[in-house]
Amino acid sequence: MSGKNETPADVRQWFVSAIARLWPVAEGSLSLRRCPCIRKGCPACAEGQGHLSYILYARRSGKRVSIYVPEALAPDIESAIQNGRKLQQLINEVGVRYTQALKRERMSESRK
Repeated sequence: MSGKNETPADVRQWFVSAIARLWPVAEGSLSLRRCPCIRKGCPACAEGQGHLSYILYARRSGKRVSIYVPEALAPDIESAIQNGRKLQQLINEVGVRYTQALKRERMSESRK
């Protein structure tokens, strides 16, 4: 429901319904990187190949953090990041719709 008759309560109901489908959510980026390990004499590192690992880059208390993500969990984290982006889009849309609904409500009350 997005229209000229939408009330602030309608906007809230739409938003709550929309975000209910977005679990899990995450913000940040997932990177696949290649880096050396700590083992002495590792053949892969000695050849310069290194080892692949997934890292989640995010922010905590305004500071950038990096968290190792096991390969088996990488698809779940990537999905959560996509849901986080969708949530941000919904927040932007709800701000516009809520403002418009409040203005309509105010106008209809002033006409009474």
